[in-house]
Order: sequence, then C-alpha cells, then structure tokens
Amino acid sequence: MAVRIGTFNIENLLNRFDFTGFRNQLRQDRALRLYTIDSEADYRRLEEARMIASTDDTRQHSALAIADADADILCLQEVESLEALNAFEYGYLYKMVGEGYRQKYLIKGNDSRGIEVAVMMRERTRDGAPIEFIDIRSHAAVTFRDFGLYDEALTATEKPDDRIFRRDCLELDVRIGGKRLTVFVSHFKSMTSPRDGMDGRTATMALRRAEARAVRRIIETRFGQGVTHRNFVICGDMNDYQEKLLISGDRRTGFAFTPTEERESALDVFSGDGFAENVVRRRAPDDRWTLFHARGLEERHLCQLDYIWLSPSLSEANPAAAPDIVRSGQPFRTPFPPGQEVERYPRIGWDRPKASDHCPVVMELHLP
Repeated sequence: MAVRIGTFNIENLLNRFDFTGFRNQLRQDRALRLYTIDSEADYRRLEEARMIASTDDTRQHSALAIADADADILCLQEVESLEALNAFEYGYLYKMVGEGYRQKYLIKGNDSRGIEVAVMMRERTRDGAPIEFIDIRSHAAVTFRDFGLYDEALTATEKPDDRIFRRDCLELDVRIGGKRLTVFVSHFKSMTSPRDGMDGRTATMALRRAEARAVRRIIETRFGQGVTHRNFVICGDMNDYQEKLLISGDRRTGFAFTPTEERESALDVFSGDGFAENVVRRRAPDDRWTLFHARGLEERHLCQLDYIWLSPSLSEANPAAAPDIVRSGQPFRTPFPPGQEVERYPRIGWDRPKASDHCPVVMELHLP
C-alpha cells in the first residue's frame, strides 16, 4: 500500500482584487504602468480586466501541474480561503482529474496578505486504500515566549509575545489503509530585500530558524521518546535552502551552473542531527531545484525552497524512493541545466502566465 504526498506553492490563489497599486506604485502591476490612468475608478476597472484575463491561463497551468503531480495528499501554500480553493478545484482542476480532491482543509493563520496553507486529499489512494481524516490542529497562535525561542537574533524585528509562524504550522492526522500518518504543513518567512548591510536571506534567517525550531518542538512534544518510530512528514515552502546552483552566461552564449553549498541554513534544524530527511537530496545535485531566483543579471540561481521532510521511520521504510519535481509549468525565462528541459504547458509565457514561480514536489511513500 502506497500513498503519494506532494507540496505546491500555488502562488496567490485569491478570490479578491488588490487595488492598492493605485496609490502605491510598488504594488502596481507592470502592465498598468505603461498607461496613463487618470482616476481610481479607471484603475479599478483596468486592474479587474487585467487580473481576470491573466488568471484563466495561470490557473489552467496550476491545474495541469497538480494533475501531473498526481498526489493523493497535496499540501498547498498561498491559498486565500476554502472558497477560493473550491472555486479553483471545481472550475479548473475538476476538468483534468475529475472528482479527485473532495477533502479540503484550511485554517486562517497569521499572514498579513491572507495567504494560508491548506491540504487537499483524495478519498482513496490510487491503490484503493481509504484516506480517512482524523484530526487537524493549527499552531498559528504559538508565541516565542510559549516555546522559549526568543533570542538576541530576533530583537531587531520581533517581541517575545509575537507569534512565531508568519502563516501557520498546520498539523493533520490521517489514516491510510489503517496506518497513521501525520502531516505538518508550513510556509516560512520569505526572504526580503537587503537591510542593515545584510542580504535579504541573512536578514530574515533568525525568524525562519525559529519557525523550524517551533515545528520540531511541536513534533517532539507530540510524539515524545517515540518520535523516530512515528510516521510524519513536514511539507511546504520553507523559503530557505542549503545549496543552490549559481547561474552565469546567457541564452546566446550558453548558461553555466555552479553548485554551491551554504554555510548555514534555517533548515539545519531538521537535518543537522538526522531528525528528518530532505528526500529531494536523493536526486542529483543539479536536479534538486524548485525555483528560479533572479535579481537582474547580477544575481541568478536555482534552488530548492519546497520540501518533503521524512521522519526516520518513513525514511527507513522508503530507502530507494526519490521524489518527482514537476517543472512543465515554469516560464521560459527559467534556465534549465543540461538534460533537464521539459515540454512546457500550452500558452506558458516568457515570465507569465505560468503555473507558479514554484514547482510541485511529490513522492510515493510506503507506510510501515
């Protein structure tokens, strides 16, 4: 009996318009900047038309990526509400996979933009084993003081009674063919712009490290001494990496990809002592990336931001398995290392439309 579990940052699955760009150009779409817009009413009308026009292609691509992942349990990031998720599933995903994901779970978390973590599940695995919902818990309210995780590195941006998770750590218990599995879904603090003489990743590292420690504390408290023998996975967009592929060159002369190990990462909290395994590292070093990052031509790399971490029990029970990464929804601006090129979905653009800036990661697991 096997279950396919996946994670996907679906990128801003919203059911509302954002008109703040009329007064704040930093939030204004680049297409609208090409036009002179005289009034807020005109801006709202044009923004609505732009969003509706671009959303249809984007969500067709998102649905194609989810269909190709073919997960029995899919962890999602950047979903505004169950209403938005239901509308997407009925209007787009249903046309590709049928009535595949009837079970959906989302609890409002802490994100200021209202983008939440969520889970969709089939009622049965592809092998026919029932997937039974047992329980769900939110940990959005946990503070640094609650877990004793406040330290000097956080003082510049956080207070002791602030909430740790920028979104949530959603804890979901299921039974699959009679065997228990616990899924922890998170979306860690994003890397911001450089500040205080530090790059954006370094400047936000302390908060992501605290989030990782909090996830680990939740799991260790839940399972106690038997933690290594329990079936759990940690899924989500961790917004950090332990390695990357630096990119040089251009499309005319050719790209070069240089693997680089990071000196430190917030994710060392999981991997440092074998608490959990990042199974994407079972793939070749140049084939682990799930996102293309670029800031002009000066700063370009491919890296892994999207993770499936296995408990020691699941890792031992699946020694030869490796995850799949669905990259057909990536825009054409993303440079692929040699031998990794894939056929893109119809109507994929240079930068947009696309399925997401992230790639789905999915793995088939046997439960001991």
